[in-house]
Parts: sequence; structure tokens; C-alpha cells
Amino acid sequence: MSHTHVAGSIHADVSAPAPGWLRRPDDVNALLPQLWARGVTRSPSGELEVAGIGVTRLAAEAGTPAYVFDEADLRARARAFADAFAGWQVYYAGKSFLCTAVARWVAEEGLSLDVCTGGELAVALRAGVDPARIGFHGNNKSVAELAAALDAGVGRIVVDSTIELERLSALAAERGVRAPVLIRVTVGVEAHTHEYIATAHEDQKFGFSLVTGEAMAAVESCLAAPGIDLRGIHSHIGSQIFETSGFEIAVRRTVGMLADIASRTGRELPELDLGGGFGIAYTTLDDPAPPQQLADELAALVRAECAARGIGVPELSIEPGRAISGPAAFMLYEVGTVKPVTLSGGGVRTYLSVDGGMSDNIRTALYAAEYSATLANRASDAPPVLCRVVGKHCESGDIVVRDEFLPGDIVPGDLIAVPGAGAYARSMASNYNHVPRPPVIAAADGEWRTLVRRETVDDLLALDVG
Repeated sequence: MSHTHVAGSIHADVSAPAPGWLRRPDDVNALLPQLWARGVTRSPSGELEVAGIGVTRLAAEAGTPAYVFDEADLRARARAFADAFAGWQVYYAGKSFLCTAVARWVAEEGLSLDVCTGGELAVALRAGVDPARIGFHGNNKSVAELAAALDAGVGRIVVDSTIELERLSALAAERGVRAPVLIRVTVGVEAHTHEYIATAHEDQKFGFSLVTGEAMAAVESCLAAPGIDLRGIHSHIGSQIFETSGFEIAVRRTVGMLADIASRTGRELPELDLGGGFGIAYTTLDDPAPPQQLADELAALVRAECAARGIGVPELSIEPGRAISGPAAFMLYEVGTVKPVTLSGGGVRTYLSVDGGMSDNIRTALYAAEYSATLANRASDAPPVLCRVVGKHCESGDIVVRDEFLPGDIVPGDLIAVPGAGAYARSMASNYNHVPRPPVIAAADGEWRTLVRRETVDDLLALDVG
């Protein structure tokens, strides 16, 4: 396949319209359990239900498009990480999706919370999360954000640059406090993921390079700086990671750095954060490891490296976000138009235009991310046809689901559900073409409630002061 368009494979050779991994389903109504929240089922009539609520009711009462969370599923995934990583600090990565309700849910299930802007910090504090269980990330924290973190008493601040360290040291000294700090290091790992979400290679914006010696220089600066309490080091190799080889190298190099620090300073730093990035299933291609397997393998790696280096095992932490929020929600759309398109190679692809698009989930356009979809309001006996679910925006790259087999009898007014929408969809949503952002709703025990209300055109106009 040759890519001849700036948008990449979305506009590639169409002589073979379906990707090789996509198989025509034997039952187009079947739900693959690994793609959906635990509370999502089909009723006897074929309607999709979540926590006992049919999607036709949700569409009638909440409207479409809408992000639909299964509260029990998200809580169960948070609890599974807390249980599997017992003895670790587990920080829910709020960037994947954050609102006050979700912040409360993860805290109630025993997790800490990772934020990376002043806005995310404000949501966490409004939700009543204990500041001591909040970690603050970010490569360009402003003076105001650092001051807010210190004043709130957050449990740790992950420092990303020398300038930030200088700012934080001055602010802490002014307040007569010591800022708890982890140094973010880049360990030189090329994670097997999209280049925009790989974060441990050398040529990118995050952290201090371990390979070039910048990280050790940052450690020495921390130890000399007033107002800084250096607690440990932090590594994050990227997102949507399935292979363990990257984590093996990251553990080896970060533990090696802890040993070097102990050798040079006589001090063993007490904390090591291995980041997050654990992948989820968006399609049949994806095979994520369960939390217990991740915990067992990562703990074994750290123990072995610490033993080999002759240092004690530090307090360990991880930061799952997508793995908790992602599978817990689906996106619910209404079909507006149905357009079969004959391709140059002789095939046919049916374009299903829905009432949302790249403004509510930009990941397909941004990362060429793959998603699945299903007809949600009914079952169908029609044979499956190759479809592309697209949005209403004025962009040819406005694609929600690039390739999926769906029933050939879909018509305007039908509902489409897209699983795996709980992470980074609402968080990265925009008002492109002045489209208001959809609501976030949560279903539990046969009822639903709004977590984040739908925006309105009045909301958009209220910001326009011209």
C-alpha cells in the first residue's frame, strides 16, 4: 500500500478497501466482550443496553451524540488496578478523562490522581480528592500552576525542565515549604506506538535525557536547590503499549540511575514511577494484558534489577488512564445520511454520516486510530457491508471509524455505538465548525445521570464578546 496523501492511509490505494485484519463477521449483531464495558449487552429485541438502559431511551432523553459511561465498569477497572498493584501507588491519569464525578469514583476505589494542568488540578480539588494523593505533571507548568500546587499541598510534582526546577525552588522557598519532586527522565526507548504518543525517545519535549547525562545533572540540581525534596524519578514510554520490551529497558535504565545516584550521593531515593500507557482493545487486533499480569511482570522486573544493582526496591507507582476510562464508555450517534461509494478498484464502501465527528473524537484523524462500531437500536438480518463512519464536519479526514462491517440495511435515524470512547475523546473534544460538545452521561442500576452537560449554541455565543 502506498500513502500518497498528507492524511496518510485514510486516503491510500483503495483497490483493496478493507484492511487485511478486518474480517467479515458471521453475526453482525454480535458484541465482542473485550471491546465493551461489562454492563453493555443486547436485549432480546437486539437493542443495545448499558446497565439495563436501552440506547433508544438514552437517545430520546439525553440526545445524541453522547458519551455513555458504565459507572460500575469504570469503578471495577479502577479497583482491579488497585488490587493487582497492592503496595504500589496507582495514579489515575486524569488526562484520559476527568470530571468531578470520575475523580470521586477513582478516589473511592483507592486510587490517587495524576493531573497535568491547573484546570485538572482545580477539578480534582473540587471533587474533594485528598491533595496528598495528587501528582502534578506537565512540561510547561506556569508559575501560577506551580504556586497552586504548592498551596494545595499536592503529594508530588514531576519536574520536567531546569527552568521549572528553578521556578519551583523559588516558590517553595518563598512559602517556607519543601516541594516533593520526582525528576522525569527520558530513557531512550522507542515504544511501539504512534510517534505522537511515544514519549521516551530522545528527540521530543518531555523530561531529562538519561542517556546524555541531563537527568543526572537535574538530580544534582535538585539536591542542591533550596525548597526541593527530591523523592525519586519518573519514566513514561508512551501510550497504547502492548509489548513489555519497552518497560524492560525502562526499568533497567531507571533502576540503574537510582543505583548511580546512591553510589554518587550515598542516598537511595525512595520512589520510582514507571508511568502508564497500558493499551486497551479498540478492535480485534488488540490484546491487552490484565492488570494482575502487568503487576506481576513489572514487579519481577524491578526486583531483579534492584537485586542486580544492590539497592533496595523503592516505592513503586504507575499511572493508568486509558486502561480504566477507555473501555468504560461508548459514543452514541444517530445516522444522518447513508451513501454507498464505488471505489476505483471496483469495491464499494458505504459512508454513514453521523451527528458528531472529529470534534467529539479527533483520535482517528490525529493518530489514524482504529475503532469498531455496531448498529445499536436494533438487530439486523441484513448481510454486512463495508462501512466508514464519518462526521458532519467540513473535512475529508473527519472519520470516526475508518473500516467496519455493519448491516446493509442501516438507514437515517438508526443509532450507532462506538466502543472505547472513554479515553481522550471528550478530553480532546473541540468546537470545530461551532458544534457544541456532547454531554457525558453515566448509567448505573437501570438509571442514568448527567456528569457533564451538553454544550449549547448559547454557550458558544457567550464566549464571543466581539
